[in-house]
Amino acid sequence: MDTLKAVFFDIDDTLYSTSAFAERARRCAIDAMIRVGLREDPEVLYRELLEVIHEFSPNYENHFDKLLLRIPPDAHAGVNPALIIAAGVVAYHETKFRELKPFNGVLDVMSALSRTDLVRGIITHGTTIKQAEKIVRLEIYPYLTPQALFISDQIGIAKPNIKIYQRALDSLQILPSEALYVGDNPLTDIDPPNEIGMITVRHRWPGKYATVEGKTKPDFEIKAFPEMLEILKNLGVPV
Repeated sequence: MDTLKAVFFDIDDTLYSTSAFAERARRCAIDAMIRVGLREDPEVLYRELLEVIHEFSPNYENHFDKLLLRIPPDAHAGVNPALIIAAGVVAYHETKFRELKPFNGVLDVMSALSRTDLVRGIITHGTTIKQAEKIVRLEIYPYLTPQALFISDQIGIAKPNIKIYQRALDSLQILPSEALYVGDNPLTDIDPPNEIGMITVRHRWPGKYATVEGKTKPDFEIKAFPEMLEILKNLGVPV
């Protein structure tokens, strides 16, 4: 086995619970919109919002605008729609400030890795600013190698294309066999890096991909992040 030189992480549902956070933030937004005058059942609004997100993608910036277009006009008659939308946006972002936290053990693992000579990086799918914001809010940036951040939107290659992984390795002059990748989705985080020969770790927690199986098996599997320390020790990393 080649000497390990780099550890890369996915972000969403790997370092924090994207799914649980997104539901809380969206429901907080709906509650805020109702408080300023939107007259509709919150569950009806939530289901409609999920449809908007599915149809226009999670990275679309005007979900709440589209939501108002899809409900009866009398549900917000007499209230400036801009205030309703603004209330939703503010509540959503306040939830970010308050609740976007990494999984237990993530910062301990990052801190331990930062005391080694390993490259510590991110390979993530999403829009540039949104993914960069998560890196800042999760407070993991101080532990990362600045040149080892690879965001699909920023480099023009999206998962599950193996080229996103190869681009990261080539830019750092690291062989696939010298790099470990940690992710939660077997279809985008395990199969592609396996294909080019990286070492893979699946974070299988009770999230949306818990029962999904890929075409290939990860080299390791964890159910809680502190288990990463034992894997790193087995690979000869002094953590």
